[in-house]
Amino acid sequence: MVNDKISGADVHHFGSGRLRAAVKAHGAELCVLETDTGQSLLWNAGKAWSRHAPVLFPIVGRLPNDTAIFDGRSYRMTQHGFARDCVFRWVECRPDGCTLELSENVDTLKIYPYRFTLRIIYHVEQDALSVTTQIINPDTDRVLPASLGAHPAFLWPFEQDAKQTDCVLDFEKIEQAPIRRVRDGLLAEERFQTPVHGKRLSLKQELFRDDALIFDDIESRSVLFHRPGHQGLCVSWYGYRELGIWTKPGAPFLCIEPWYGHAAPEGFSGEFSDRPGVLHIPSSAAWEAGWTVRLT
Repeated sequence: MVNDKISGADVHHFGSGRLRAAVKAHGAELCVLETDTGQSLLWNAGKAWSRHAPVLFPIVGRLPNDTAIFDGRSYRMTQHGFARDCVFRWVECRPDGCTLELSENVDTLKIYPYRFTLRIIYHVEQDALSVTTQIINPDTDRVLPASLGAHPAFLWPFEQDAKQTDCVLDFEKIEQAPIRRVRDGLLAEERFQTPVHGKRLSLKQELFRDDALIFDDIESRSVLFHRPGHQGLCVSWYGYRELGIWTKPGAPFLCIEPWYGHAAPEGFSGEFSDRPGVLHIPSSAAWEAGWTVRLT
């Protein structure tokens, strides 16, 4: 075990086989993902978007007027929640990964009046990085309402000689269900025809003029991001229900985002725990989800 990282260093570097990675204590955010030859796979948090792969908790997306209502009281909670801007505690650092935790504190209780532990476990083995997230409810007599999302941004394209329009997403299964969109940050009521043809989504910037593609009735549990006939990245997940695909218009990255939860629907004004897409974790219980990215 590499104990010096637990004592307060900001970043832990790890890897084995074909992948190298690094994670920051700030936000427990994956900040490096590259091959053993030095080829970068992850967006560099450049000018177009200042993040790499934030953790979304305890909300995914936005709330009306950035306001959460808990037991009749209003609390200000901005887009995607607060975890991405908190400093996590190093639990364990290893040559092949690390574990970090965030629990409630004076500042989080002002935003989200619940006890919780958010534990994130990173592990590299050969050609794959796995990210396991556990939400633990330590209360003995209170249900914990929460949502969770992953938000990794991969270089698009990650091969230097490719163009963005050369790349596709191949879904594990045929995806025929309509997709959702957001409007002014909230989930639009209407549904839109899917841009997926069979199992394939041909990627182009025009898809994201109206923000993310939201698959809230998805059959697949994996997608292959690649240029046909070349190396690619397979992103798979479990525990999550929805999938978001997003980029900033014109930016050289693509976010492949497994979610449990989504932005509040337009017109919603009720209690946080009644919002569609919220987990309800029983007292003294835990919930787990994970995602993996693998070189192909």
